[in-house]
Amino acid sequence: MATYTMLPVEEAAAIILAHTEPLGTERLPASAAYGRVLARELRAPHPMPPFDASTVDGYAVLAGDPSPRRRVLAVVTAGRPVATPVRAGTAVRIMTGAPLPPGADAVIMQEFTREDDGYVVLERGVRPGENVNPCGQDIAAGQVVLSPGTPLGPAELGLLATLGLTEVEVYRRPRVAVLSTGDELVEPDQEAPYGAIRDSNRPALLAAVREAGGEPLSLGIARDDAAEQRRLVERGLAEADVLVTSGGVSVGTRDLIKPLLEELGTVYFGQVALKPGKPLTFAKVGPKAVFGLPGNPVSSLVSFEVFVRPALRKMQGYARLHRPTVAVTLEHAVRPTPDRTEYQRAIVTWRPDGLYARTTGLQSSSRLLSLVGANALLHIPPGTDTLPAGSRVQALLLGELQPA
Repeated sequence: MATYTMLPVEEAAAIILAHTEPLGTERLPASAAYGRVLARELRAPHPMPPFDASTVDGYAVLAGDPSPRRRVLAVVTAGRPVATPVRAGTAVRIMTGAPLPPGADAVIMQEFTREDDGYVVLERGVRPGENVNPCGQDIAAGQVVLSPGTPLGPAELGLLATLGLTEVEVYRRPRVAVLSTGDELVEPDQEAPYGAIRDSNRPALLAAVREAGGEPLSLGIARDDAAEQRRLVERGLAEADVLVTSGGVSVGTRDLIKPLLEELGTVYFGQVALKPGKPLTFAKVGPKAVFGLPGNPVSSLVSFEVFVRPALRKMQGYARLHRPTVAVTLEHAVRPTPDRTEYQRAIVTWRPDGLYARTTGLQSSSRLLSLVGANALLHIPPGTDTLPAGSRVQALLLGELQPA
């Protein structure tokens, strides 16, 4: 097996993204496109609103007509326009959202009127354009309404519906195969004999893939056998766009993933100056990306968050690849690692004077409880001096902020 230089976190992340491109596109009904990323710009096929519309309940009138008493010719409601023209001395009763009748150029709110035997009496004047939403004021015909890279959420899908755009071109979601390795692993529903542990990495990573927008595929558990691991790795490469493995990437005699990837493709790095997650491996086999994650549960999930998730988002066409990063104040002292960047699991709370963070306790790479309830990863640079309480550090937000 080759010897790999331990890369800084930022350099390793840059290498991954440099070798990652958006996947192909597909056309979907807009009704099935929630959560997908738009691949082509969309322009409005017609203006919105498509007609001059009333913004209130009242009377459509001629603003320049000086007569305070006007004969009511008709009633127009939303969706039921009338052809009766408004002239001097007349008005049309109109409801919110209804199109203005011909000739009218303003609407007076009903609160400023009173009816009198088929007539309406205006109790004040009205300006041209008052209480009217002009044709095209919201959206002009031909206007770009959504740009490539836009995630399609409720507002975007509502916009498509109002414009009659029933199909969209979106980026494909990456299919991500997940494989756990190790003789010590058993399935979560099995009894774990002495010396064995239940596989937590694969269920956690499959969920992380889904949260990142990918389509997960479970490859099961591969024993520490070269032929079995080759078979399952090749299956993952054949059936998915991305392969994620956990375990088998350190330097032990039974760590077989790195040598296999060296044989099948190109390994770009095999060590990262990260705690937890030092033995992280990134490779390409043809166009397929492979991430060899560490076997410890926290190392596996932290590595996924820092390196794999941004790559999956880039494959889906997202413009924003990373979660928000904010400055926080430490509530207690934190000891850095001398030679590696550390991502400590933490809870960030907000107070009137700013954001504060406390870790989730013991930061062992095997302690999944350190991630349960955590809404942030504290970015602790390498160093030998303890960071005292009150120090300011960067935090990668994983979830909602909590009140203190």
